[in-house]
Amino acid sequence: MSASLLRSRLAATGLKSVPRSTCPSQNPLKTSVPRRYNSSSAGSSSSGFKVAAYSSALAAALYVSYYYATDTRAFVHRYVVPPLLRTVVPDAEDAHHLGVSALKLLYEVGLNPRERDATVDSPSLSASVFEHQLANPIGISAGLDKDGEIPDALFALGAGVVEVGGCTPLPQEGNPKPRVFRVPILDGMVNRYGLNSKGADDMAIRLRDRLRRFARSIGVTEEEIISGEAGVPVGSLKPGRILAVQIAKNKETNEKDEQAIAADYVYCTRRLARYADVLVVNVSSPNTPGLRDLQATEPLTRLLAAVVDEASQTDRKVRPKVMVKVSPDEDEDSQMEGIVQAVQKSGVDGIIVGNTTKRRTGLNPKGAKLSIREQKALMETGGYSGPAMFDRTLDLVGRYRKLLDSQPVGKGEQKVLFATGGITNGEQALKVLNAGASVAMVYTGLVYGGVGTITRMKKEMHEAL
Repeated sequence: MSASLLRSRLAATGLKSVPRSTCPSQNPLKTSVPRRYNSSSAGSSSSGFKVAAYSSALAAALYVSYYYATDTRAFVHRYVVPPLLRTVVPDAEDAHHLGVSALKLLYEVGLNPRERDATVDSPSLSASVFEHQLANPIGISAGLDKDGEIPDALFALGAGVVEVGGCTPLPQEGNPKPRVFRVPILDGMVNRYGLNSKGADDMAIRLRDRLRRFARSIGVTEEEIISGEAGVPVGSLKPGRILAVQIAKNKETNEKDEQAIAADYVYCTRRLARYADVLVVNVSSPNTPGLRDLQATEPLTRLLAAVVDEASQTDRKVRPKVMVKVSPDEDEDSQMEGIVQAVQKSGVDGIIVGNTTKRRTGLNPKGAKLSIREQKALMETGGYSGPAMFDRTLDLVGRYRKLLDSQPVGKGEQKVLFATGGITNGEQALKVLNAGASVAMVYTGLVYGGVGTITRMKKEMHEAL
């Protein structure tokens, strides 16, 4: 068929002829076929491999960073964070609140520092205290967690005992600010907080909610924990640990009215005993007018007996133990003998020796040169705490142990001593334990030494044994 005839037929059917240059039939060898780009496919595979490698490396780096930053042994927790906090936050109380808030937030999101060295809680450090077998005999003193906001974050630092408070019956602001002062060259502090507290009701609600959350997390009821069926201490909620709650009177309560004062402590006991392993009666704060006067034998006996009686009525299977926190400044033999008599007569289970001191002698034994600011801070009104307190604490522990052991007691009823004041390392902890204390407690040492202080102390103790 001729080309002209073909074109005419195509025109008749409404079709157009295909140009010669584009007609497949004219050049079958040039048929359009999808090309294979081998080099591009290899590049895509290589790119995917790189992304996976980078992602894995990033994940590993993040995990290592997380693991390091949340380990109490990390360098930054001792040599970076404490000095940085003192530099960035000049006011010591602001730094205190910032530290508590940070620990609280970090614990809630699972990024809090914690003790990862399982070897430091070896059997050699285990201690029997109040029918509890503690994982270790190191405690954190009251004052750091005043309102019971971060007990679990503090337990995570490795402490066998955590003491929260002091807590007053009614909320109170405490003394006017500024009221906390650093003496860095001595690793010391002066505070006149005056028992600032959100009150017993607030703390009771917080501790109750904490207990209920824990009960739900392990699939038991609140009552099963309170009754002991869950197998964990009611206060700490952790085997091998105990929670102490410190109580005190309100500043406005008449210091001459014994009944009103007792009512303050009894109210705190009624609200908080259900959630504590130990109640600590604070009669030794130097910043509450008339409080230390309660350490005289007769008023102290009546006060402690009222607390013991109220604690015995707590709605739980085993009542919390009761201890009294005494001043390091009441160190004459007659004063100490009177306190021991009150402890024996009232049925209190033990003594915490001691608290901050009003005295300013002997606080710079090495003759360090204080700056003008440090000199001024050291002479501020309030209670001093720091390493210079250690020798006094050690002496008082030995003397109280001797006095307590000289008193006739029933079988298995030896009174317990906790020691606090100037303890900063494992060697000092062992000294107070050997002198007769069952627990060595830290506070200022933790402020200057960082969150790894307890782990470090236990390691030093373990190595010395």
